[in-house]
Amino acid sequence: MFVDESGSTVNFIDLFAGAGGLSEGFIQAGFNPIAHIEMNAMAAATLETRAAYHYMKKHKPLMRWYYEYERGNITREKLFQYIPDEVTKTIINAEMSPENIAGIFRQIDDIMQEDNVKKVNVIVGGPPCQAYSLVGRAQSSHMLVPMSDDPRNELYKMYARFLKKYQPDIFVFENVEGLKTARKGASFKNLQAQLRRVGYVIECHEQNAVDFGVLQNRKRLIIIGWRKGTNYHYPVFEKLQSKALVNDLLSDLPVLERGEQEFTYRVPCAQASRYVKDNQLRTRNDVLTHHVARNNTPRDVEIYRRAIEAWNNNHRRLKYSELPDELKTHRNQTSFIDRFKVVEGDCTSCHTVLAHLSKDGHYFIHPDINQCRSISGREAARLQTSPHSYYFEGNRTSQYVQIGNAVPPIMARRIAEAIRKMIETQKAEASVTKDMQSKNSIIA
Repeated sequence: MFVDESGSTVNFIDLFAGAGGLSEGFIQAGFNPIAHIEMNAMAAATLETRAAYHYMKKHKPLMRWYYEYERGNITREKLFQYIPDEVTKTIINAEMSPENIAGIFRQIDDIMQEDNVKKVNVIVGGPPCQAYSLVGRAQSSHMLVPMSDDPRNELYKMYARFLKKYQPDIFVFENVEGLKTARKGASFKNLQAQLRRVGYVIECHEQNAVDFGVLQNRKRLIIIGWRKGTNYHYPVFEKLQSKALVNDLLSDLPVLERGEQEFTYRVPCAQASRYVKDNQLRTRNDVLTHHVARNNTPRDVEIYRRAIEAWNNNHRRLKYSELPDELKTHRNQTSFIDRFKVVEGDCTSCHTVLAHLSKDGHYFIHPDINQCRSISGREAARLQTSPHSYYFEGNRTSQYVQIGNAVPPIMARRIAEAIRKMIETQKAEASVTKDMQSKNSIIA
């Protein structure tokens, strides 16, 4: 646990927490979570389960019950009988809105009072990105409510109210690239003005998860702000591109037939790739979960086979317009012609994992032609660098949404480590200054 010079924990609040990818990185870096606010009930349940995991990990004899829960041998109710109520009180399942925000503040204030937390050091999070998504905007002409009128465009105001209320030294705001151009740039301009208005210096840069050691091209805007009058800055992130291949992420997972599920490892942890072991994505005691393959139709299987052959033979993407008529089901052959896409197993990064996984698996086809299927939930979580101990609640559709929307924990951890280093440096410098002032006072 990361503590300051007085021995106090260094604390954060996670807004629009989703399934907790950003939180996971900060927890791994030693930060203490005060609260996670998430409106989706299944994502909030995932956060509770993850909180149970972290508690049981600290109390090792209890871990057996976590593994029993993952295996399906005990109920969720039974699992939480081993967890003190205060462990899950940090998860607030509520919508961020003008009507609810005062109540959320009260809940957080109660948590801080009960736990004797004096300060919120960092606020992290990002509003739902669909309202800013470039893909979403391309499809908005078919929506009942135009993307430009989506109320989620205004959620940054809720973020700003948290900054004004709790005055953290630093905040991290994560979102998609489309935020800059949404509503012809008005959303981004208003966001910056709002964050500055509540007392913060801000800087925004596009970051790619692949530069943080994640085997995925995932470009995101990372806005970092610090309170006016402090000496913080936007960290310089050293590029840590891995030489591992995407197949190294998948190689130790059991082969699946379409419609099959597997909850038993066939390859020992010791034989997992160096990347998997070095990043602790799988440990010796982990239980295999979420490794379930869709039961793809014969038409899809034939298309997948063609797509995999095209990619594996010469790294060529299959175009929808190239398919024979008997395999086509869409009239539109001029847009989204790459709707069938193979995960780039023989490359050092794959394309962006998306929540669209919940709709179908056409955009995430397993690179092994012998399996010829879309990827499982566990494989998607691997691409996102979620540890195998991460259990996603809800049905498969909900799990895919949670996985696709998450910030890769490895990326989040490296952002958190850079911020931790800044905080430690600032505290050390303040301590030296205080000592010098004290010595000068004595001499005088």
